[in-house]
Amino acid sequence: MLLVTSIIASVLTIIFIKLSFAVIGLRRKNKVGLGSGGYEDLERAIRAQGNFAEYVPFGIILLACLELNGAPWWLVAIPGIALIIGRLIHAKGINVPPPDFSKRILGMKFTFNTLIALVILNLAWSSYLLLALGSK
Repeated sequence: MLLVTSIIASVLTIIFIKLSFAVIGLRRKNKVGLGSGGYEDLERAIRAQGNFAEYVPFGIILLACLELNGAPWWLVAIPGIALIIGRLIHAKGINVPPPDFSKRILGMKFTFNTLIALVILNLAWSSYLLLALGSK
């Protein structure tokens, strides 16, 4: 079962929907069907949503792999929470005019470090399981 991943993925999806509604609202307000129409606030909203959509799936996949392979719930929850925090900080940093690059950078550091940690955790946990199975 993917109980922890389900919770993390649900929270991330709520954030994605909120980012999407922000884009939709600005498109309607500015009467722009495609692209940003030169509106800086719409461009920021589009990139916040797009950036989220580019990075989050990798995190969810890696969380699910870790959980499916039997890692303890807390070993899945901690990076999952870090991913949520990173994505929230990044979205806040990119969406608030003028762009707060310190928050944007902090959000990306959280995100990249979480993804790197998930890669290492998956490789270590999978290797541990392979070695344990091989010794039987």
